[in-house]
Amino acid sequence: MEKITHSLSEFEAEAVSFSKKLIPHDNRATLITLSGELGAGKTVFTKSIAKAFGIKEVVHSPTFVLEKIYQLPEGSLFTRLIHIDSYRLESGADLGPLGYDILMKDVKNLIVLEWPEKVADALAKPTHHISLTVLNETSRKISYDT
Repeated sequence: MEKITHSLSEFEAEAVSFSKKLIPHDNRATLITLSGELGAGKTVFTKSIAKAFGIKEVVHSPTFVLEKIYQLPEGSLFTRLIHIDSYRLESGADLGPLGYDILMKDVKNLIVLEWPEKVADALAKPTHHISLTVLNETSRKISYDT
């Protein structure tokens, strides 16, 4: 499925709409991977997911810290949102120190991972893979593979 958005607010609304359809995976964490060039909107998409799940704190790209873990409000379908930015990683082995394997075992975790190409050798098949394509300064194509 593909969706074209023509503004930042439309893009954010699409991410919120996607979030509302998420349900926990049966036997592991729900893994969403986000691909796209720099500036395509991967972090903006993640911020919108976080907002849709009630995270009040400011969500920043974890490019330099690699991983941020947010507790979700009581009553949410998920317990935690884990945001991983793999841009600076060299291979899937670099996910080990982040506790990726342990995080993936918890069905109540929602993991959003940017730049999956960098760590593909260590990833389980994503529950949802989203590709973001820049069409122009304000428009994006969002391609869903679920």
